Amino acid sequence: MKRILLLPLLLLACSVIAQNKNLDIVVTDAGKVSGFTNQGGDVHIYKGIPFAAPPVGDLRWKEPQPVKPWDGVKKCTEFAASPMQGKPDAFGVYTREFLIPYEPISEDCLYLNVWTGAKTSSEKRPVLVYIYGGGFVSGGAGVPIYDGEAMAKKGIIFVVINYRVGIFGFFAHPELTKESPHHASGNYGLMDQLAALKWVKQNIAAFGGDPDKVTIAGQSAGSMSVNCLVASPLGKNLFSGAIAESGASFISPRGNGALKEAEENGVKTATALGANSLAELRSKPAAELVGKGQSRPVIDGYVLPEAIADIFNEHKQNDVPVLTGWNEDDAFIGTLKTAEDYKKAIGIQYGADADEFLKLYPAASDQEAATSQIRISRDQTFGIQNYTWANVQSEKGKSKIYVYRFTRRLPATADFVKYGAFHTGEVAYAYDNLKFLNRPWEPVDQQLANTMSTYWVNFTKTGNPNGKGVPIWPAYTTNDNKIMILGEKPGAKTLPDKAALDFMVKRASGK
Repeated sequence: MKRILLLPLLLLACSVIAQNKNLDIVVTDAGKVSGFTNQGGDVHIYKGIPFAAPPVGDLRWKEPQPVKPWDGVKKCTEFAASPMQGKPDAFGVYTREFLIPYEPISEDCLYLNVWTGAKTSSEKRPVLVYIYGGGFVSGGAGVPIYDGEAMAKKGIIFVVINYRVGIFGFFAHPELTKESPHHASGNYGLMDQLAALKWVKQNIAAFGGDPDKVTIAGQSAGSMSVNCLVASPLGKNLFSGAIAESGASFISPRGNGALKEAEENGVKTATALGANSLAELRSKPAAELVGKGQSRPVIDGYVLPEAIADIFNEHKQNDVPVLTGWNEDDAFIGTLKTAEDYKKAIGIQYGADADEFLKLYPAASDQEAATSQIRISRDQTFGIQNYTWANVQSEKGKSKIYVYRFTRRLPATADFVKYGAFHTGEVAYAYDNLKFLNRPWEPVDQQLANTMSTYWVNFTKTGNPNGKGVPIWPAYTTNDNKIMILGEKPGAKTLPDKAALDFMVKRASGK
């Protein structure tokens, strides 16, 4: 009897082993890939999987083309090159510490990375696709704080994608528009993101993912990208949720430019480069082009058929659940040193509105003036954008939107202390990657990282951040303006500076 039972058990064991090896080699639509497992053996990692053909030579400034199929097994164990870019200019603490791109850099950059805890391809785990920030001029999928191992351990598949930045990703020109089958130019970086999402749709099931449960996420320019993808008709059915951290494009000057304006800038750039044709521009060494031209998405009539504010107001966006917010010190440090200098500057800039402005951003002392300058920069740059998104989605959308304010002042020493809860500061918490930063962390920091990453994972799984073990996060509405404060003691409260944001929106909108 024991021998009879032993054979089925042995066959079952062999079957389990075979299933566990299913993800050692994964078959994609272009060929087989292999990766490696993490030290604990519970996460499969694939780095540098191509999702589009290299955008070089004649493919420079063209929408991404399909990958050429390969024979054999492609070894995907190292990050691919980051996109062509200059070195971060260190205009803030986040560029020095957070956004140094993985080297080398190359035009041949259209690759992505996958972290999956699935044991077999049949599991259908929810997927989060992360889009990096960097002002549309820098960034890369190999940045340590975008590592996906911790999130994969929490039950989702984590994907980080590269996309073209700078002149390579956002160059418009009349001749490019003319040769395009869509009569558009300037949004190559966004088209890269769309191509990556199409790859995910077609291939993520082979990694144990659910192609119908994909959440897109990004921070800063990545958040603006998410905003564009939610607005774009080309994003339809490619994702079911969106996470946008500090960035959107509803109101100028952070809004997107018109195609004609972008084309005119492109002509000026070509002239400055001494190029008289597209052929000459495409033959220029990539290094010669870095830092030239404009670097922002364009209302091109194709990827973005009209201004994002109009798309949302007309309810033409991809109406999916959204988690969005910004940071307490999402700003640049002010240059005015005294309260008196601050008041004078406000009087000059705001004229008849100066008194109202000073009530909202007061300066009873030099320290308060310094704080108000940070708040002004935060609200003008990021606050009004994500606040407007929250209001429009609440009023005109069908899906829920959840809003946060990240308030934890990151532990720091020396000059870094003054930055507080700075731009990009939340990323390592949201994706549970504090270990990649050399800071004097306290127990509360890992607790906050656990809470935030749980919210992000819950949202990826269900379109709702709520779940077991975390404070209740109410959906935002314009009736109660409830947001989640993500700080030492996370909890929901009414948006604390609604009056100031309303004032800034009114000013920026010219109303």
